[in-house]
Amino acid sequence: MVKTKPVISISSASKSFDGDVALKNFNLSISDGEFLTLLGPSGCGKTTMLRLLGGFEECDSGEILLDGKSMTGVEPENRPVNTVFQSYALFPHMSVYDNISFGLKIAGLNTADIDRKVAKALKLVRLENMGQRMPGELSGGQQQRIAIARAIVNKPRVLLLDEPMSALDYRLRKEMQKELKELQRTLGITFILVTHDQEEAFTMSDRVVVMNKGSIEQIGTPREIYEDPANLYVARFVGEINVLDGVITGQKENSFNAEVEGVPVIVKSKRDFSEGDKVHVLLRPEDFRIEVMREVKDDPELAEKFSKALLKGRVEHTYYKGATYDLDITLDDGKKILVSEFFDEDAETLYFHAGDRVAVGWFEGWEVVLPHEG
Repeated sequence: MVKTKPVISISSASKSFDGDVALKNFNLSISDGEFLTLLGPSGCGKTTMLRLLGGFEECDSGEILLDGKSMTGVEPENRPVNTVFQSYALFPHMSVYDNISFGLKIAGLNTADIDRKVAKALKLVRLENMGQRMPGELSGGQQQRIAIARAIVNKPRVLLLDEPMSALDYRLRKEMQKELKELQRTLGITFILVTHDQEEAFTMSDRVVVMNKGSIEQIGTPREIYEDPANLYVARFVGEINVLDGVITGQKENSFNAEVEGVPVIVKSKRDFSEGDKVHVLLRPEDFRIEVMREVKDDPELAEKFSKALLKGRVEHTYYKGATYDLDITLDDGKKILVSEFFDEDAETLYFHAGDRVAVGWFEGWEVVLPHEG
């Protein structure tokens, strides 16, 4: 369980390079023992924030506190923070043992303590018998583990991870995501990961900070970010999303009457809207439920099921993806949407085909309603 005591407090941090703003008025509190991810595209400021935390850059304004102490002017080697870089940054002329023990030797520990700590670090990353190997003799995944072992050998308060898995192939990256999360739970220290990979962020994080142009767009659990995005930027960045245009036509308790793509529907939202407000109605591909129109017409129960949220259109293309398949659908008003359906392994062919006329609906409350952004 994540502890509530903050280990890092960032207050109004800003940073520019040659007049280009990398971070502006950045505020964030990170709990002790939390796995937090800074998520965003290249150039959003996430790596700059990591470098500020590590002491490789200084804030132009604002302050970073670690355990309540200001880090202003504190050199990287004097911070209880270690970094695992994208390139691993191992010393190629040193053995695995010497790479991991390097910082301990500088700190003046005796040989027995160094041996014990290195052995423990190697065991944590499951490379107990690799101490005398050279980095060039290791695979990319093994080199990454050694870089992590070197970073955790003296159990820092905070471990910074700068896209450490970007160079690994897909299968190994998935394995390492699970191992890193398990390692973080075992150590109980704060991990801060920088990545542009939404799936990676969601797999490992307690909280995700979605960044854009040096600012925070949303902070929340992976589920909160995915299911209740704060705005269109977040919704589009963290997965496939369908954006339908609508207008509020009335309100009833916690629900709103609306016209979405010209069709009367009922939508739910915690936000406050007034009659006449333009809105975006957001639905993930898996949120839609579709039926072939001829079957809706012939089945009174299906017709009733779709009567509250019923958009009509035509299937343009289907894409088989194994357990699921995607459908490109063009609605009657010209709007294009993406729908995901589970594949029936017992069926000889896909249930939906290009050219099918379909009715598209969703369960009331599955939608996210946002103010129209133009």
